[in-house]
Amino acid sequence: MKLQKIQSCLWVDGKAEQAVKFYTGIFPKSRVGTTVRVTPEAGKAHGAKAGSVLTVEIELLGQRFLVLAGRPPAIVPSYACSFIILCKDQKEVDHYWKKLGSGGPKEMQNCGWLQDKFGVIWQVVPERFMKMVADKDARKVDRVMKAMMPMKKLDLAKLEKAYKG
Repeated sequence: MKLQKIQSCLWVDGKAEQAVKFYTGIFPKSRVGTTVRVTPEAGKAHGAKAGSVLTVEIELLGQRFLVLAGRPPAIVPSYACSFIILCKDQKEVDHYWKKLGSGGPKEMQNCGWLQDKFGVIWQVVPERFMKMVADKDARKVDRVMKAMMPMKKLDLAKLEKAYKG
């Protein structure tokens, strides 16, 4: 894989291989790159088994990520940093919502946001929604936002209805 100046790192508590399999099974045209293993010295310093997976490079929809098999205490996931998946239609929203949400905490699903079973935060958003909320008519935007607020998974038909008034 070609180096990328800015790359996101996904910290998954010691489960890099499982996370890579999970993500590459969801996103089409995924690629797996270099795997780095824990050295004996690093293993002693961090309590990891020498030879176990430390990091794996992956590419999802053209975006590169480094999956890190971090060790506890893990950083607590936050909505302050998330990955947005712009979807062309409701079918695509449904696909990513179902797959990424599988095994994740249901209480962390709100307004198109979800946390997956590895703790990574995603926003599953129809492209059309982004255009609706950027409209110059503040009344349309307000109606769309009001419709969106109680939703867990975004429902494009309901958002369109609210947009049209």
